[in-house]
Amino acid sequence: MTFNDRIFGVLMIALAVAYGWGTTLFPEPFGGAESVGPETFPRLLTVVLALSSLYLIVRPDPDNAWPWSRTGVELIIAVVVLVFYTMLLQPLGFILSTLLAVGTLCWRMGATPVKAYLTGAVAGIVVFLIFNFALDLSLPLGLLSFLEVS
Repeated sequence: MTFNDRIFGVLMIALAVAYGWGTTLFPEPFGGAESVGPETFPRLLTVVLALSSLYLIVRPDPDNAWPWSRTGVELIIAVVVLVFYTMLLQPLGFILSTLLAVGTLCWRMGATPVKAYLTGAVAGIVVFLIFNFALDLSLPLGLLSFLEVS
């Protein structure tokens, strides 16, 4: 069953290449090419994804089998949630879309809906504050744009 890991690794390499290419579409940072800009974190993710994918191709798990039971369905649901997360990021904003995505994923993993969506809200707010104030990288506010401080 090592073939499954290799297929997944090749698909993830293709995703890493597409994701890395997408980072080249970000505008040039104000301080020039040497400064940290909005493309820095996605490029780091691209490198991690590519290296992890190469590892799967070179050293696959010998006992791997695709989970076609409930686990497989949950994986498909997670992918759908993440696709909707990217689609809703701009219109709803980072905090609300993160609340929905993290909350839904936590709920699917067994948390009660209240705890799951509370976790999503805390995650969205904390990460937003870290990016906006500690890293000085703006994230979209979307529907919450009335909170924007001038």
